[in-house]
Amino acid sequence: MAIKVDSAEYGAGGARIGATLSEINIIPLVDVILVLLLIFMLTAPLMHRGIDVSLPKSAAKPTAVEERVVLTLTKDQMAFINDKPVPLAGLEPRLREVLKSRADKTIYLKADQGLQYGFVVETMDRVRRAGVEKLGMVTEPARDR
Repeated sequence: MAIKVDSAEYGAGGARIGATLSEINIIPLVDVILVLLLIFMLTAPLMHRGIDVSLPKSAAKPTAVEERVVLTLTKDQMAFINDKPVPLAGLEPRLREVLKSRADKTIYLKADQGLQYGFVVETMDRVRRAGVEKLGMVTEPARDR
C-alpha cells in the first residue's frame, strides 16, 4: 500500500511546517532535579543542631558509645539531659528517673570550659547522689599543630 503525501504541507526536508513536537523534553527536568538533590545533600548535615558548648581539648581518643545519657552544662549554668532542659534543683530526681530502667548507669558530662570549677564539681556531686556509677567527661580532640 502506498500513501500519497501532499507536498504543499511539507517543507524541503520532509518535516511538516507548523507542526508541534509531540515528544517531551525531560533534560531540563533532570537538570533541575539533580541540582535540588545536590542542594539537599549538602544542607542535610547542617540541619542537625545541638546545644552550643565550648568543650575543652583533650589528646585522648573519643569513645564510641550508643544510646548514652549526656548531661550538658552551658556557660550560663543551665543543665540539659539529652538536649532536654532540666532545672538544677530537679536534676537528681530526673537522673534517677532516667537511670531507673537502664542497666548501664553511666552519664557523660559535657561542661562548657567557661564554667566555674566549683559549679562543675557541685553538679558532679549531684550526679553521684542520683546513683550514677560511672561519670565520663566529654572533651574535644586536640588538634595536631
